[in-house]
Amino acid sequence: MNDTSLKAEQVQINLLRAAGVARRIELVRSVSGTVIDMSRRAIARCHPDWSEVEVKVEFVKLNYGEVIADCVRQRIGLNA
Repeated sequence: MNDTSLKAEQVQINLLRAAGVARRIELVRSVSGTVIDMSRRAIARCHPDWSEVEVKVEFVKLNYGEVIADCVRQRIGLNA
């Protein structure tokens, strides 16, 4: 599903093509940061009693796996 008109989409594509590498990387970092923030907020909404650290560790678990999350827990002294 796409709510962007074909004309608007073409304009966006042309702007991205015209942008330099640094600008494109900046855009990717911005979008990635937004998605990470949204994901963490969703986890926090599902677990309102969790601390910010617990939410971040859960994010790590969901995105990088239980082994990495266990390493993070151990490193920060958070019991599983």
